[in-house]
Amino acid sequence: MFGSNQDVLLTSTCTDNTRVCWRVFRDSITLIVMSSEEDASDLYLSRLLDNVFSAMVLVIGLDDLVNLKNVERLKRELRACYKLIDSLLAASDWMGDLTLCVDCVVSPDAAILQEALEVFVAAAESNFGCLMVMGKVVVATEKWWRLAAQEVVLLAWLVGSLAPSSSRDYPIYLPHGSPTVPHRLLTFQLVPGVDVCLLCGPTPSLQQVQSELVERFWSPLLEPLKTCFRLHHSSFPACSPLHHSIVGLLLINREQNKNLFTLQPHGVENTQQHGAILPPESRRSVLRQLYTLAVSAYFPADTTEDEPALHEEFHAGFTHSPSECYVVAEDHKCYGIQTQQHQLFLTFTADTPTFALRNIATKTLNLLTKEVPF
Repeated sequence: MFGSNQDVLLTSTCTDNTRVCWRVFRDSITLIVMSSEEDASDLYLSRLLDNVFSAMVLVIGLDDLVNLKNVERLKRELRACYKLIDSLLAASDWMGDLTLCVDCVVSPDAAILQEALEVFVAAAESNFGCLMVMGKVVVATEKWWRLAAQEVVLLAWLVGSLAPSSSRDYPIYLPHGSPTVPHRLLTFQLVPGVDVCLLCGPTPSLQQVQSELVERFWSPLLEPLKTCFRLHHSSFPACSPLHHSIVGLLLINREQNKNLFTLQPHGVENTQQHGAILPPESRRSVLRQLYTLAVSAYFPADTTEDEPALHEEFHAGFTHSPSECYVVAEDHKCYGIQTQQHQLFLTFTADTPTFALRNIATKTLNLLTKEVPF
């Protein structure tokens, strides 16, 4: 408040062990976040504030946030956002809150599932549908992918944060596409952890889709759906083994705003041996810090219109744009690589030779983009 009165824009500050960021949205809502986590960078906290405000718009609409008439009523309405906001604050198996790309699972049965989804969505008289496993997208219709990247991310996080239910009819607003007019989000649990989702208007009814369409289109695909659930930790099938030294992976498709994120790149059973060296929570934190370092200091990235420019200038004296970076620490090593379409960030065991990181990263990128493909 002191800064704004002096015509100074101040967006964050630090104490010895806490970082504080704040943003004012639509001259109406001020959000303040404080964090003592190591990976709580300005980039992450700024995106967190933007995601939290958009989550509020998603659930209760923009009108009630901007045209504030009754504070007590707004407080009651905001309770519906708590689970989604809590999931944005908690450590999770998702990375989309930081990358602004939706977390995905690559299924070996993707073609079959895509075909089933298309006819199911058409039968429900909608154009917007997707199949999710534990809040990660397996397949989606073309119109679903055309939604704003943040909307796709928040819809996945919303479904992943809600308590399991056989079906839901949930009113939502699209923060970018329709912030004042609600749509209906219909979800149906096909097998535990796997939901099919629809965005639609007043019709069809939840009961109509449940009784007439769900079993008809999805019961023949029980085994592929179960396979999706088994893959949600690793995010992709082990079609070709990755290098044994990799203990964390984040692959981003920059053109399609999708990412694959896993702390178990060799499957659940094969990753246990690395637990004592670098526990999963640390691997997650390391990948987030590497991503933040890379996109803030080295890899050029587009900022949204409302997001402040947080990028640092590359070291003076260098005229090129870096496309790779690496970090060496006592208990791990990291490597990041950027191409025109992809970004790949890897965490390695500490005993991996530093000179081998680039070769392993390049081969892993080729493997994941050509054989998976993503």
